[in-house]
Amino acid sequence: MMPMNVLVFDIETVPDVAAGRRLYGLDGLSDTEVATVMFHQRRQETGGSEFLRLHLHKVVAISLVMRHGAHFKVWSLGTPQSPEAELIQRFFDGLERYTPTLVSWNGSAFDLPVLHYRALLHGISAPRYWETGDEDRDFRWNNYLSRYHMRHTDLMDVLAAYQPRANAPLDEIATLLGLPGKMGMSGAKVWEAYQAGEIEAIRDYCETDVLNTYLVYLRFELMRGRLQPESYQAECQRVREALRQERKPHLDAFLAAWDEGAEAVHS
Repeated sequence: MMPMNVLVFDIETVPDVAAGRRLYGLDGLSDTEVATVMFHQRRQETGGSEFLRLHLHKVVAISLVMRHGAHFKVWSLGTPQSPEAELIQRFFDGLERYTPTLVSWNGSAFDLPVLHYRALLHGISAPRYWETGDEDRDFRWNNYLSRYHMRHTDLMDVLAAYQPRANAPLDEIATLLGLPGKMGMSGAKVWEAYQAGEIEAIRDYCETDVLNTYLVYLRFELMRGRLQPESYQAECQRVREALRQERKPHLDAFLAAWDEGAEAVHS
């Protein structure tokens, strides 16, 4: 049976311009100017890509899907005004309280290393997350840190059989399965939206990403035989009902796109 203590997570980030100022001696420049220099430095290092090294990302949103007991919930931590340290502390506090199975898409290569660096920066305590069996023997063979343990299930990594050349984008896998995929934004547009003060839109986008990830996870559990077809359909219906009850425009749009995608797959 699929564990009913699952936490799907996704983060959105922007350039850490404060770090850019310190590292590159950019005092006196605006945030936009500092970010431009950081992107330029990265293009010089990579020969084209502007994607910053992970210790230079600042977390601006953490969205979650939690399936615990009989309950299902999707939300973003804190408020649009919450400082980064509060978002990260809340995330690790949740692990401390529930010890869920963590689920992500590319979390091993991106989300978790970013959270490591930011927790280090802010002095955040997360003993349950870092447990590897010294205090709790159950974590010796199944912990959050090992690539091949399932307490953190990075769906992209697992489905690619841990072969980077077999990796696939969440948007394409979701679309192939008749799920909504990316809606209204992409990670590349988050910095632009952040500069425009559109934090709510970033949080909404992040929530649709974790919903896509959770629904892919359900298909993964069906494939593994931990969900039977009837229980899989029941879980999908649970998600639909929970989203309808929220009555939020971005979740209503997700439902409509889900219905449309399902029809396309079966037509």
